[in-house]
Amino acid sequence: MRLLKPAGTLAKLTAMLWLAGALLQPQALRAQEDAPRPPGLDQKAAIRASQTVLGRSIGDYTLLDREGRPVRLVSYRGKPLLVSFIYTGCFQVCPTTTRSLDETVRALHDRFGSNQFNVVSIGFNQPADSPQALKAFAAQHRISQPNWDFLSPPARIVQPLTRDFGFLYQATPAGFDHVLQVSLVDAQGRIVRQVYGDRVDADALGEPMKQLLIGSPLPQRVRLDDVFDQIRLLCTVYDPVTGRYRVDYALALEAAGGLTFILAVALYLLGEWRSRRSARRASLSART
Repeated sequence: MRLLKPAGTLAKLTAMLWLAGALLQPQALRAQEDAPRPPGLDQKAAIRASQTVLGRSIGDYTLLDREGRPVRLVSYRGKPLLVSFIYTGCFQVCPTTTRSLDETVRALHDRFGSNQFNVVSIGFNQPADSPQALKAFAAQHRISQPNWDFLSPPARIVQPLTRDFGFLYQATPAGFDHVLQVSLVDAQGRIVRQVYGDRVDADALGEPMKQLLIGSPLPQRVRLDDVFDQIRLLCTVYDPVTGRYRVDYALALEAAGGLTFILAVALYLLGEWRSRRSARRASLSART
């Protein structure tokens, strides 16, 4: 009696995998096409607004730190300052961006020293982004840099503050849309560079930081066409159970489910092939 040929089982496995992929792809595409698309922030308009504030000075605003103590933004003058806007109800992108910025800050510390610049994260979703919420956010994501503050602005100054930084955001039925940006402010309190994206690259901040530290002027404007493809806007949904916003990754979860199914089919066929091969071998051994 002949052994079961592996090629036959592999051919079946390939056919099953192809069939699974063919079935899942239209389903994923339909989910993406049928997903509700509430009106959100216009990406290009947001980037242009962000670029228009380059060269402008930030106003004298007073915010609260994680302990509820007042902090004036002008108190950071004298050193370069990195500023990011976050909201603590975000469970995915803001934490990812903040951790990425933490890695970048550590790299900049290694390059320039830990006392050469400061970092500030500002919670714009008021009153939810209270000093206590920002303290918990920083602790949860293990942000412990001594030159990094998390600040909570009073609700009345959120609009003028975000306008000074060229930071646009919009509440939608699905949550918040906003541009992921880190603003580089010089020692005189002027915004000199906007760095975009959910991953803050150390190289993108290292060179302009170096120029600021040695006193060289920075070219302020960049080609907008070069940054549009790098921007990721938040896409969140409101969870009525928790009363907070969360990131909607339904399509990604569906893809993960599809991969799990494919892997399960592959493991099943592999196990069946091994079982049959063992049975054939046992039968041949018994006959001899």
